[in-house]
Formats: sequence, C-alpha cells, structure tokens
Amino acid sequence: MNFHNRLVEQTSDSRSELLRTPIIESCLRGEVSLPSYLAFLREAYHHVRHTVPLLAACKAALPARHAWLRAPLDEYIDEERGHDEWILDDVRACGGDAQGVRHARPAIATEVMVAYAYDTIARGNPLGFFGMVHVLEGTSVSIALLAADAIQRPLRLPDTAFSYLRSHGTLDQKHTADFARLMERIDDAQDQGAIVHAARVFYRLYGDVFRSLPMPLAAAPAQAARVAA
Repeated sequence: MNFHNRLVEQTSDSRSELLRTPIIESCLRGEVSLPSYLAFLREAYHHVRHTVPLLAACKAALPARHAWLRAPLDEYIDEERGHDEWILDDVRACGGDAQGVRHARPAIATEVMVAYAYDTIARGNPLGFFGMVHVLEGTSVSIALLAADAIQRPLRLPDTAFSYLRSHGTLDQKHTADFARLMERIDDAQDQGAIVHAARVFYRLYGDVFRSLPMPLAAAPAQAARVAA
C-alpha cells in the first residue's frame, strides 16, 4: 500500500469524527441559517488568508533532500492566491459586512488551528503541514458542493454567495489528485509519521472550528438532546 492510501486509512476515524460534527450533519439535512453560514465564511476567511504564507513558510523550511517539493509548492501558491478575497465576495453577496469580517478577530479555534500549522512548520517537521492540506482539501471535496446546495436552496441565496464553496469543491478535486501523487513519493518513515500525526490533529482542530459556529435554531434542540444524553 502506498503512503497516500495509508494516510487515508490511518486517519479515517479522525475524518469520520469531523464529519459527525453537529453543524455539518444539520447542514447536510438542510437545517441552515444565514448567521451560521456567515459565521462559517468569517472563519474560513481567517484561515484561508494564511494559506499562501503557510505554503511559503513550508517551502522555505524544506530540507535539501526535499528540494523537489519546491516547484509543486510554487504551483500551489499561484493557484491559492486571492481565495480569501473570494470569501469576502461571498459575504457581500449574502448581505454581510465584508470589511467587518476582514478586520474581526477569528474564533479561538481558528486561531489555534492556524497557529498549530505555523508551529508544525517552524518547530516540528515542515512536511507535517501536508497533514493540514490533506484535511482541508479532502473535506472540501467530500462536502463543499453538497453543503453549498444544502445552504443555497432554503436560504434562497444567489450563486454569487458560493464562489468559495463551489470553486474549492471543484478545484480541490485536482489538488487532491496532485497531493496523492506527491505523497506517494514520501518514503521516509519519520516524514510519513509527521504527516499522519498532523492530519489527525488538524481533523480535531478543524472540527473545533465547526463546533465554534452558531447552530441553526432548527438544529439546536437536537444538539442539546445529544449533549444531555
């Protein structure tokens, strides 16, 4: 079994736990609200705006034996530029305050996830950052397009309010295939272990971001019943 397949297998429990996050489950059932979606866009903005700096930091920290990764990272950087501004466009299309989002502080869960990414690169193994890539892009491919449809229909929002979700749901299919090919070339056991460990942590931290979002009112009683049980 190649490393990418083992990465998927060894993090499957963490992935399932993320997808069981109450707000994700309620969204896919069509239980949505505009405040919840705007809160999601706010937190998305505050981690997506770090994507290019994190990629650049990862590239700069690569040891010489991984110099072959620099060109793929450059390509990824070029493709990711400006995606944070797409999110602000979505906020405007929803009638939200895009400048307020830009200048707001993120939720603590989002700050912690971003901080862990920088720390992994600076203090740990920089290849651990690929654990974050695995989590964010894999989750996007799994649910972004479904979530966009589930949110848009009941809220009757325009297509222009979903440029981030729909573009990433499609673009990340390519990124996921490219990522798989890169991971197949990672053959050092320590590097592999760092990526698997970071992916498990990022599944937990990204789940915390979703758990920090306000639940739609229709879903709140169901969540309360689960907590009470």
